[in-house]
Amino acid sequence: MNKIYPSASKALEGVIQSNQLIAVGGFGLCGIPEALIEAVRDSGVQNLTAISNNAGVDDFGLGKLLQTRQIKKMISSYVGENKEFERQYLAGELALEFTPQGTLAEKLRAGGAGIPAFFTKTGVGTMVAEGKELREFDGETYVMERALLPDVALVKAHVADKSGNLRFRLTARNFNPVAAMAGKICVVEVEEIVEVGELVPDDVHLPGIYVHRIVLNTSPEKRIEKRTITEKGGI
Repeated sequence: MNKIYPSASKALEGVIQSNQLIAVGGFGLCGIPEALIEAVRDSGVQNLTAISNNAGVDDFGLGKLLQTRQIKKMISSYVGENKEFERQYLAGELALEFTPQGTLAEKLRAGGAGIPAFFTKTGVGTMVAEGKELREFDGETYVMERALLPDVALVKAHVADKSGNLRFRLTARNFNPVAAMAGKICVVEVEEIVEVGELVPDDVHLPGIYVHRIVLNTSPEKRIEKRTITEKGGI
């Protein structure tokens, strides 16, 4: 089965549709599937619910889909770097399911592991727990959180072999593996594709059984959210 597609748009053909629940890997702008996000924008799909740790910045990452108003709801843990997100949310134009970061990761991991729900202490007594089941274990109160099962997962990895086995680079690993595991269909963007067997088994971070389509992007921008330079004396 050939998993390699010639472009991001081709990789999303027949996969991405309006009104879907999608998961997008990355943390800030680290490890985001840049080409796949742009292909979603260019596809013109509407009314997406996006699961992502954050919402990119105003003109990059998921910020591009917010600019085109293709996202109707975000399920996120941090949204502080995106002014357009703030504007849409405060104007009532964008729904937000605010989720603690660890809970968000576990909701995706649980979805990929076939666990429908779990209990956690995080969020008890706050707005996070409103409307959710509470249960007591050993004298402590826990809130039940449902797993996430996105229709499509868009993932960034560093290297894939032709079977879809993935290796992530450093902190770009972040939310990508759990997003890939949870998605009913997983499309991955990589910087290098190698033959089967070239990845040492111990270097495989995610097995190819979770990956359905692969697209090569050899020159991602890898933008930095904020760059601060300290001036040193004598320079």
